[in-house]
Amino acid sequence: MRLTKLFFTFLFLLFIKQTIANATELDSAFIEHFAKAYLTEQFPSTEEENVRISVAHLDPRISINPCKIPLTANIPEKSSTRNVNIKISCDESISWKIYLSAKIEITKAVLIAKSTISKGEKLDDSNIELAYIPINRIRGDKLTDINIVFGAKAEKRIAKGRTISKSSICLICKGDFVTIIASSSTFSIKARGVALSSGNINEQIRVKNSRSNKIITPRVKTINQVVINL
Repeated sequence: MRLTKLFFTFLFLLFIKQTIANATELDSAFIEHFAKAYLTEQFPSTEEENVRISVAHLDPRISINPCKIPLTANIPEKSSTRNVNIKISCDESISWKIYLSAKIEITKAVLIAKSTISKGEKLDDSNIELAYIPINRIRGDKLTDINIVFGAKAEKRIAKGRTISKSSICLICKGDFVTIIASSSTFSIKARGVALSSGNINEQIRVKNSRSNKIITPRVKTINQVVINL
């Protein structure tokens, strides 16, 4: 039984080999797939970015000669990220090359407003969400982590569908009451204060100690909490 299976496998491989040897031209669909596979390798998707690639169809009237060696692909210089030309080549003694155009759309997950957010309104699941936006439409430092902005407040009105940046929100806003944590290698103390300026995580802001009236410049740790090293 095993010998019979091996025999039929051998005949199948022989048939495939003979079919390739007798081929007079390559299939245009294969060339398009080859080009897309090459671009997918050059522009892979990541956790933060999603890449969509579309390759233009070849004219079905074009005759493509067979190639006995592996095809090669490359992107000529001075191609933009969004629109590229791929050169597919057969480098045999009788060589040939074909150019295909392709569109590459790279989108990035950023925070946007689900609905219009008023100045002073807190950010939560009801008014913000992650959405994939084309990178050519993203300007400045946009926020991508939904967890670090929960409870932050809008410093200005944010229209529905607009991206959310650090400059449009504050984790601690001017006038907020905050907890000051002053620490050293051996001890830490807590005090109350009032924010004299606004800021986000790891940014320095001006805070007035409610007990001593001293003005300090601690760093924002989280909502309503700042830290300073002694």
